[in-house]
Amino acid sequence: MSKAFITAIILYLAVFSTPAIAAGTLPKPGSVLKDCPTCPELVVIPPGSFTQGRERNDVAEPVRYEGPPHLVKIGYSFAVGKTEVTTGQFKEFADATGYVANDTCNIWNGNGITQTPNTGWRNPGYGRPPADNEPGGCLSWNDADAYIKWLSAKTGKTYRLLTESEWEYTARAGTSGTSLYAWGDKAEDACKTANVADLSSKKVKPPIIPRPFPPVNCDDGFPFIAPAGSLQPNAYGVYDMIGSLWEWVADCYVMPYPANTPTDGSAYLGPDGCNRRVSKGASWSADINRQIPTFRGRDPVTLTSQIFGFRIARDLK
Repeated sequence: MSKAFITAIILYLAVFSTPAIAAGTLPKPGSVLKDCPTCPELVVIPPGSFTQGRERNDVAEPVRYEGPPHLVKIGYSFAVGKTEVTTGQFKEFADATGYVANDTCNIWNGNGITQTPNTGWRNPGYGRPPADNEPGGCLSWNDADAYIKWLSAKTGKTYRLLTESEWEYTARAGTSGTSLYAWGDKAEDACKTANVADLSSKKVKPPIIPRPFPPVNCDDGFPFIAPAGSLQPNAYGVYDMIGSLWEWVADCYVMPYPANTPTDGSAYLGPDGCNRRVSKGASWSADINRQIPTFRGRDPVTLTSQIFGFRIARDLK
């Protein structure tokens, strides 16, 4: 058998056999995926178990009960946006489709939060145009849903919002879940990974903290929203899970967690649809009491606020 013939056989197997094997193989946890040149980068999250929810005796808002705690077993890997969807990424969708979002948004004006005309994701109340690399604010749950449907059609992949269980699991990033914050037990360690209401907010006039609570005793360098991925990622390689913007998830909001809450990572959607959806992670202007993985926002799908955006997920099956 000639050397040239053997070489030809090897080349044939390399070209035609390897893709068939790879097609049935899921990407490894920690892998970074990108389905098109302008698509959001994704990080693959491993399967695992954790305790969702928390019994808190220190909570400043007792009406926001975060329990009962329950064991969740996520038996599959999934991909999650490395950062929140940016203004530039949402702009690409809106420009391509002619999508028109709400032209009023809840904005902090120095005296309180008001629904302000002629605002929205193109003008989220920063006193300047938002940068393309900043997380997109003033986006409702419905806006997120529209973007995800477009991205799925564009790429042929199944994009969606994270479920609440997936979100909390990703925010914990493999930690035991015994610490109050995603980064540990000290509030002042927030600024390593989280764009929160900290000492930097005191550097602008008027101060931009919209509630009478003290700033966190650290400085992330950003009085307002930080560009996506500016701070350190968590152990899964995901940025800005806490702080930055409230992130919409798929679940309907019910308090406390009902007896039939899914424990397999899927979303709770309720028997009759949703009046409110869960939001997670708090924002650059929120009280530190809300900057924890277990805290649960509860907002209508039409809400637009300068501190609300979203992060995408993608099925790997």
